[in-house]
Formats: sequence, C-alpha cells, structure tokens
Amino acid sequence: MAATTITESNFEQTVTGPGITILDWWAPWCGPCKSFAPIFEAASEKHADITWGKINTDEEGGLAAAFEIRSIPTLMVFKEGVLIFEQPGLLPPQILEQLVTEVRALDMAEVRKKIEEELNRPRIVTP
Repeated sequence: MAATTITESNFEQTVTGPGITILDWWAPWCGPCKSFAPIFEAASEKHADITWGKINTDEEGGLAAAFEIRSIPTLMVFKEGVLIFEQPGLLPPQILEQLVTEVRALDMAEVRKKIEEELNRPRIVTP
C-alpha cells in the first residue's frame, strides 16, 4: 500500500483511526528525506495493514508547527490514536522493521493505563 498524503484536513481522521499509523514528516529540498523515501515506501508495501502517511512540511506548515517539527525527516507512530513514538532522522530499513514489530506487540491497555497514571500523578507546584 502506497503512502497517503496527509494534510491538515485528513490528519485527525488518519491518526485517530483503529490500528497503526506511521507518518513521515518531510520536505522536497531535504536530502535525508529523499534518502528515507524509498525505505518508507518499501515498508509501506510490506506492511499493507498499517496506514502510512507523508506530510510535506513546506505545504503543511500549520501541522508542522503544531507538532513542533524542528528536524526532518521525523517519524511519528500512532497506535489506536495514541502517539507512541517520535524521532527525527533517517531510520535504516532494519530499524524501521524492528519498530514495526515492537509497535505491533504493544499492549495498548497497558499503555493507556500508564498514561492515566502519569496524568493522575501528584505534582509539586512551586510559586
């Protein structure tokens, strides 16, 4: 399955859907982005059950700003609507494959429990 172009209008629907969504934040002038593109595309063909999306930071500046993208390429992974991985830089094919394997194995009930615990953790507030 080829990667989908992600824009501000389809971003929320894409990442909040069921399953896994992997996003590549990129720009046409970016050398490392051009090097990563065939790696990303090959992974999308191999794992057709995953939603693969590409976000052109030049065209989607609002999204890039909202997610504080400072370096490209940046890879983000959402599972069941939860952002579980974010890393700038080019990933080699074997590392991307390992990431897919680890994301598939994640117990999202446990992830949500940890998020809830963190949100409810007492905080010390100083004036």
